[in-house]
Amino acid sequence: MLIVLVRTLILYSLVVVVMRVMGKREIGQLQPFELVVTIMISELAAIPMENPGIPLINGITPILTLLAAQVVLSYINLKSDRARAVICGRPSVLVENGKIVEPELQKLRYNLSDLMEQLRAKNVANIADVEFAILETNGQMSVIPKSQKRPVIPEDLNLPTKYEGLPHTLIMDGQIIHKNLKKLNLDIHWLTRQLNSLGIQKPEQVLFASLDTEGKLYYQEKSPGVRRET
Repeated sequence: MLIVLVRTLILYSLVVVVMRVMGKREIGQLQPFELVVTIMISELAAIPMENPGIPLINGITPILTLLAAQVVLSYINLKSDRARAVICGRPSVLVENGKIVEPELQKLRYNLSDLMEQLRAKNVANIADVEFAILETNGQMSVIPKSQKRPVIPEDLNLPTKYEGLPHTLIMDGQIIHKNLKKLNLDIHWLTRQLNSLGIQKPEQVLFASLDTEGKLYYQEKSPGVRRET
């Protein structure tokens, strides 16, 4: 039983490291060759995990081989446009200037119901409003509405806008994020004064706190506290 536990932990750790090396993309964003490698790695890890009679090296070796093959293919894919077209394919235009490109649908064996479903998922109900609908190589669809149908943005109205950067997390589950304080040229004494002014004696009482680019401190006390903003 102990042997099975150890083998499982070793294979689990190996697969986690391999998937981390392969990248951070979600399953729906994987290219076909990446999805194949992912499925094969899971199968190869499961076989020696289920059968203690199979030497562990028989599972580790092919997993590392697939990782090496995936890294090489990714590098080729990065450097060569021609190789990228062979390995991943090219995006396909399914709707152009409000008209369905029927030959492309037939080529991809993509039916009209699938097309309409994908358009609705992008909040587009009328094909006539679409400038381009492009099926990407990972199977996701990009929809570009016609200029008259796009949402209005401040630039269209010549309205000035303020810079909005990412808020910096200062406290998470009672733990102070010191590197973010340092990045903002602040220190723990400043944070303590801010919390004291809000009636909080210790950072451990805070579930989450962040500081935005306008200097506003957002915080939420741990239960049963309530959410507030200053």
